[in-house]
Amino acid sequence: MIDKETVSGWVEEELASSSNYLVDVTIKPGNLIVVEIDSDEAVGIDDCVALSRHIESKLDRDTEDFELEVGSAGITSPFKVLRQYRRNIGNPVEVLLKSGTKLTGILKDADEQGLVVTLTKQVKPEGAKRKITIEEDQSFRYEEIKYTKYVITFK
Repeated sequence: MIDKETVSGWVEEELASSSNYLVDVTIKPGNLIVVEIDSDEAVGIDDCVALSRHIESKLDRDTEDFELEVGSAGITSPFKVLRQYRRNIGNPVEVLLKSGTKLTGILKDADEQGLVVTLTKQVKPEGAKRKITIEEDQSFRYEEIKYTKYVITFK
């Protein structure tokens, strides 16, 4: 049986000397191996091909049949690893909480426990005639979050 930890180790070994990093490995029924990688710059097709060949060289089709997919994390895919959060500090993100609340703001910080998002709000100060715009930082633990993903904006 093909093991997720073993495949993850092969991927980490191959990516160690590059700017690419492992996001996720999934082993689906029928031995479909799906490897998702990302990069601090950009993931090229050559990166995916090289990684695919490396993984295939470690497996024996005579012993166990498999299907292999190697690809990059999509720009609108939810973040899965801390490195993706850190790479997107300063960028607009959408955060869906497990409570069902959806927030859009600027990712201010991320660490092992959670993240901080700067939200822009319209508030009406007491005695004022008009609302004013304020920015407020909100912290969330990863356990509270269903997903966080990059928001594409057109200016």
